[in-house]
Amino acid sequence: MDKGPHTDPHLNSWIWLSRTRDAVFSARRKELHRYAISARQASVMFVIQALGDKATPGEISRWLLREPNSVSEFLQRMEKDGLIERSPDRRRRNVLRVKLTENGMKAFQKVAKLESIHKVMAVLSEEEIGQLAKLLEKVWYRALRNLNIERHPPFPPVRE
Repeated sequence: MDKGPHTDPHLNSWIWLSRTRDAVFSARRKELHRYAISARQASVMFVIQALGDKATPGEISRWLLREPNSVSEFLQRMEKDGLIERSPDRRRRNVLRVKLTENGMKAFQKVAKLESIHKVMAVLSEEEIGQLAKLLEKVWYRALRNLNIERHPPFPPVRE
């Protein structure tokens, strides 16, 4: 006899993962609200900063697993807000390079403190954080494989 969906360990794990992501995301959104920055803007700033001079709309969309046209539209809004600037590549005119403006760097330095994330993750020991990272990476790569995304390196380290 079927005992219902909550007896499925895969579903239970996914529910906990989803609920945890939502709760942490809400805490982060509340933190970012103080700086008048959205979570999506913060994510884009992290990617731009991490990619450095290799930041293009295409690369940003690849790292965020978003459609290029939606990222391009979002970058246009960020440019209007004075957070980024887009300029043609010197060697390849059909490629746009994206970088943070001075105001964008100031905003990035505020949101890079990750106060809400540190507070939430402080409940785990260093060993538990390492275990969690390994487990989530394993699930991440399986999800990418299910999406037929062959090669997607882990998130690039943030440059100071």
